[in-house]
Amino acid sequence: MKLTNPNFFYLMDLDDEGCLRNVFWADARSRAAFNSFSDAVAIDTTSLRNKYGIPLISFVGLNNHGQPVLLGCGFLGHDSAEYFIWMLKSWQTCMLGRHPQVILTDQSKSLQIAVSKVFPRACHCYCLSYIIQRVPEKLGGLKGYESIKMQLYKAVYNSLKITEFESSWSQMISQPGLKDNKWLQSLYEDREKWVPVYLKRYFLHRNHANKGKREFGFIF
Repeated sequence: MKLTNPNFFYLMDLDDEGCLRNVFWADARSRAAFNSFSDAVAIDTTSLRNKYGIPLISFVGLNNHGQPVLLGCGFLGHDSAEYFIWMLKSWQTCMLGRHPQVILTDQSKSLQIAVSKVFPRACHCYCLSYIIQRVPEKLGGLKGYESIKMQLYKAVYNSLKITEFESSWSQMISQPGLKDNKWLQSLYEDREKWVPVYLKRYFLHRNHANKGKREFGFIF
């Protein structure tokens, strides 16, 4: 690839015995796109967590048409903070030390640590669509699930002021069996990282999906 595309970039991470641990690469198109479409970047680790367990990590931005553009990718040897740090630093090196203003990820603790170390000045947000996708898994077995889900959507999507979100969330939590729900507790503690009303001051793309509901967080 380097012979046919001089601006192709790659790094390989080897252990002390010379065995491959991580690989990062970005082609010329990805490197050029970063200059224009890197204000907000999603780090997509979906492949790490699906049933196939493919160790692929992708850096994705949005172009001026609202379409995703690949800004680099790699194979991650292990889902750990150390390996994520290597991957993020490799991407940063590829992009000549520049960094995005906003980074969106899933709720991986290892990735959180890595982002805070490599991009301490960036706003680190959680992708809302990923959280919403987990609602059936986390709350589906509860009595009155459909009502709970609608109240959660109302709090997240319809709140224009922080006080409105807090009020809607309190009403939802007041239902039997929800006050001690660990997943909801963790979401509330991190609300400033994923609830749209808390993130108005940052540049983030919104699209429309799921029968008119606003989907916040632009990639996965």
